[in-house]
Amino acid sequence: MKSLSRIAHAAILFSFASWSCAQITPNPALLVLSKHDQTLAIVDPATLQSVARIPVGNDPHEVIASSDGKTAYVSNYGFGAFHTLAVVDLVAQKPLPTIDLGALRGPHGLAFNHGKVWFTAEAAKAIGSYDSASGKIDWIMGTGQNRTHMLYVFPDAKRILTTNVSSGTVTIMEETEGRAGPPPGTTPPPGNSGPLPGPPPTPPGGDWQLTVVPVGRGSEGFDVSPDGKQAWVANAGDGTISIIDIATKKVTDTLDAHVPRANRLKFTPDGKMVLVSAGPDFVILDSATHKEIKRMRTGHGSGGVLVAPDGRRAYEACGPDNYVAVIDLKTLEVVGHIDAGGGPDGLAWAVQN
Repeated sequence: MKSLSRIAHAAILFSFASWSCAQITPNPALLVLSKHDQTLAIVDPATLQSVARIPVGNDPHEVIASSDGKTAYVSNYGFGAFHTLAVVDLVAQKPLPTIDLGALRGPHGLAFNHGKVWFTAEAAKAIGSYDSASGKIDWIMGTGQNRTHMLYVFPDAKRILTTNVSSGTVTIMEETEGRAGPPPGTTPPPGNSGPLPGPPPTPPGGDWQLTVVPVGRGSEGFDVSPDGKQAWVANAGDGTISIIDIATKKVTDTLDAHVPRANRLKFTPDGKMVLVSAGPDFVILDSATHKEIKRMRTGHGSGGVLVAPDGRRAYEACGPDNYVAVIDLKTLEVVGHIDAGGGPDGLAWAVQN
């Protein structure tokens, strides 16, 4: 009896210790993917410490949080070998059932907008959207370009930009007011007589006009300015940055920014600075003058870049060094490092509301 009592007492102590060590998800939370460990780390930006690490499956590359900040979605990439999105409950800190994308292989870039997860499917040369309410893929649009990789979805979800790495292009997709199919009154199909009844239906997801804009070699990391007027595209193959005017859908300037191997590019929330991860360099540019403000060494290689919502700090995933560098955007100095697992890359914010 004493032995049983001791076992029960030990179990109670263990349960209490586990409960007392558990840490709730901070708000906001910094999300960091580890390629090597295949985990998603939930990081407290105040302490720079991980509060949880959740398994997310094969070759995780990018992560995005839902609008309410309670769910994360992770692309399992594998250069086209995989076709799933991992899903994580950020409140309970546990994995949820995986989303199977079927033939839409090589998911990479992610966005969350209008209750949907928008994703690139690199091997399928397409973009799709997954409706989280219905649990179905409700829209697919092909690009016809090679390595459709990263994307940006405008707030109204009626305009989408994506970079096509191997084609050296950007695709601008715009939803139109037109309708699919032949106009009313045209020749009916064989076996029918008379004009086609009424106007043809608009397909689910609407009609879209696609414009392909040539940029530089290895176009990958890019961002849209906070005012929605420009897109800056980092061209890893030639170290330049292409600036696209969104209204005219044309390149208005190409900056010799010396950013070979550029991986990601982000605007600060005020639109004044542009941050580029380029190999061992972290490059900061003035968006108005297009001049370099500072170039710093943050590690031996670079990956994802993320800016805090308040614009005070930037975060750069340094994969070979197994840490995320924290940069103060006032002093423009590295002020810390985050251990979030081996080979960190994709970064995102989760803000619960």
